[in-house]
Amino acid sequence: MIPSFVLGRVNTLAHQLGIPRCSNSLRPCWRIVLTILLFLMFDTHANAQLELLRKSKALDQASTPETPMAEIPTGEFAMGSDGGQALEDERPTHQVWLPAFFIDVHEVTTAQYAVFLVGTHRLAPWQWSMADLSQHSNRPVIGVDWSDADAYCRWKGKRLPTEAEWEKSARGTDGRLYPWGNQVPTNELANFSLGARFSYSQVLMPVQSYEPGKSPYGLYQMAGNVGEWVQDWYGVNYYEISPERNPQGPESGQFKVLRGGSWSDLPNYLLTYGRFKLPAETQNSYTGFRCAKS
Repeated sequence: MIPSFVLGRVNTLAHQLGIPRCSNSLRPCWRIVLTILLFLMFDTHANAQLELLRKSKALDQASTPETPMAEIPTGEFAMGSDGGQALEDERPTHQVWLPAFFIDVHEVTTAQYAVFLVGTHRLAPWQWSMADLSQHSNRPVIGVDWSDADAYCRWKGKRLPTEAEWEKSARGTDGRLYPWGNQVPTNELANFSLGARFSYSQVLMPVQSYEPGKSPYGLYQMAGNVGEWVQDWYGVNYYEISPERNPQGPESGQFKVLRGGSWSDLPNYLLTYGRFKLPAETQNSYTGFRCAKS
């Protein structure tokens, strides 16, 4: 028997989403209802997990390691590309000057994000019910939208990196194609090309994996594992008009920028200058983040 409060949420969601009714019923079509029910079940399970964590007090900030940060020095670097693989929104190559800043050496982990959830009572991210902190504490958190990532970084006294900061951190000042250099990606350098079926254990790697694949500044997995939200709104022609000093991206937009490629992506999506865009409210198994600080 489906609880009445669940049915009530289903009917409300169906109405809000404009789901069509079946021709022989006053209820929404059963396939769509089933999808919504499954979503609600996972959502309820995820938040039940959080309540157990809050009550047990087994997870606290003192027992969860802080992410070390690398200092990226003041100076110029070449952003974008004019090469044959470069897409329209990745052109042209242009010189950008940035002040010194700090950026996390690795992506935010599930354990670190769990401390944030317990401390702030923010809703659990998508697929949180699949995360087992006894096994996946050092995997990158996924299922977070842009506002989740932004809120976490602010809670830590940090912020999301700008797109320019992220690219300099990944490629340095020599214009390399990948964080480790110009060698094409291999399984020794990055976590990529694993298809589309998600599992914390099978497709995500610990955040401090792939030592040979680190960036010039010692950052882990700036290519593969999870794509990473950055601060900027997306603009297809932004590189043609962006300022030379410390660009912050367009003032507004329809999409937010992501960088780095994920466990699912092919090698050409791991390029240091590669740009991706998604609506800010997107939650999926390919996207995580790291933080920066001025």
